[in-house]
Amino acid sequence: MKLLVTGHNGYIGSVLTDLLLEAGHRVVGLDTYFFEDCTFGPDSAAVPAIRKDIREIHTCDLEGFDAVVHLAALSNDPLGSLNADLTHAINYAASVELARLAKEAGVERYMFASSCSLYGFAGASVLAEDAPFNPITPYGISKVRVEEGVSRLADERFSPTFLRNATAYGVSSRLRVDVVVNNLVGLAYTTGQVLVLSDGTPWRPLVHVEDIGRAFLAVLHAPREVIHDQAFNVGRTSENYRVSELADMVREAVPGSRVEYAEGGGSDPRSYRVDCSKLENTLPEFQPCWTVRQGIEQLFGAFGAQGFSRADFTDGTFIRLAQLQRLLREGRLDEQLRWRALGPRPESIGAATGEQSEATVNHVRSPHTR
Repeated sequence: MKLLVTGHNGYIGSVLTDLLLEAGHRVVGLDTYFFEDCTFGPDSAAVPAIRKDIREIHTCDLEGFDAVVHLAALSNDPLGSLNADLTHAINYAASVELARLAKEAGVERYMFASSCSLYGFAGASVLAEDAPFNPITPYGISKVRVEEGVSRLADERFSPTFLRNATAYGVSSRLRVDVVVNNLVGLAYTTGQVLVLSDGTPWRPLVHVEDIGRAFLAVLHAPREVIHDQAFNVGRTSENYRVSELADMVREAVPGSRVEYAEGGGSDPRSYRVDCSKLENTLPEFQPCWTVRQGIEQLFGAFGAQGFSRADFTDGTFIRLAQLQRLLREGRLDEQLRWRALGPRPESIGAATGEQSEATVNHVRSPHTR
C-alpha cells in the first residue's frame, strides 16, 4: 500500500515508519521537523517526505494514497495545556480537516493516533472502548472531538479507525524523556534518583512504542469490515501499573538507584486503567512483544550504549516542550508554532512544515513522573 504518515519524524512515527517499510509498504512522510535535530542513536530509514504543517494541507497533497496514518499533533497534556487554542487548532480542527480532505482525494482509510487520555479521571476502573469519556485536559478533549468529527465522515468510501494508545515508552531515534517510564529510567541512569512527584497511586496503562507500530500494522492489514469506524485501546490489559510500581521496577533495573517521593506530592487526577482485549481478540495479527520490565532494561542498555549523560537529560533536546520553547526563543517559530524560516531541508517531495510534539518543562519536575 502507498501510505502517508503524518508526524513520521516523531517519537512514534520514526519507529512506525521502519515497521511499515519492513512490511513492504511504500511510505511518504509529512512533518514539520520540529525535532529533526533531536536524534538518539541510529536514525530511522529515510523516506520521501513533505515538510508541511498539517494546518496547511490541500487535497493535492493526499491524492494517490491508499491510507493516511495520522500521528502529527501537539502530543500530550502539558503542551496541550500551554495553549489550549493551539491545541484546538492543530489537534482537533486540522485533524478533522485532514480526514475530510483525504476523503475528498479518494483515500480509503484513515488511521488516527488517539489516546487513552480521553478517559481522563477513572480511578481504579478498567475501561473498555465503550466506557464514557472524561477528559480533563485540552489534549484529551481534542482526542474526543477528533474521534467524533472523523466518525461522522465514515461511509462506504471512507473508513476511519481510532487507535487509543496507552502511554508510550521505549527507545526511538526521536527519543522522548518526558513520558513516565523513559523519564524515570533517564533520571535513575543519570542521577541515581527515581523521583516521583505525586503520591505514586495514579494508574497508567503502558505500551512500548514498537507495539504501537504493530497495532497500526494489524489495523492496516485487517479486512475493512472489521476495523471500519472502530476504536481500539492499544496496549496489554496486564500492563496497567501504578506510578509507584513503575518507580520500583526502575530501581530494581538500575544499579544504585533509589526511589524518592517529592515533598508535598499529592494525588494526580490523571488516573485510569484500560482493557485492551478488543484489539487482540479482533486482530490476531497484533502480537505485542514488550513488557514494561523489558522496556526498562532496553532503555537502560541504550542509555549506556549511547553514553547518555545528565547534560543530555537536562538540556531539553529530548523534552518536546523544551525544544519548542528553544525554537521560539531563537525566533525560528512564531507564536502560532509556524516556522519563520526553514532550516536545512531533508530530501523532500513537498513544501513547507506539521508533526507530533509533547511536553514537560523540567528535567526533575516532569509532570509525567507523577
